[in-house]
Amino acid sequence: MLRIRCPWCGERDEVEFRYGGQADVAHPAKPEELDDSAWGEFLFVRDNPAGWFRERWVHSAGCRQWFVVERNTVTNEMAEVRR
Repeated sequence: MLRIRCPWCGERDEVEFRYGGQADVAHPAKPEELDDSAWGEFLFVRDNPAGWFRERWVHSAGCRQWFVVERNTVTNEMAEVRR
């Protein structure tokens, strides 16, 4: 089981959290100009690296705050946590 450090509540078991996907995804400047293919790519295509990756998490069973974690997807080691 992962132990995730909430910036507000401290370290807790992963069952208290929900994964929110890749962090820092740039939204299209003019979404109304995207065709279906480009819109689908924006909505569903994300990076999937073996290594360090920035992710969004929400402490759903605690303070309900969103935050960003830098996690190694191979070892599950967590480095930077920011609000």
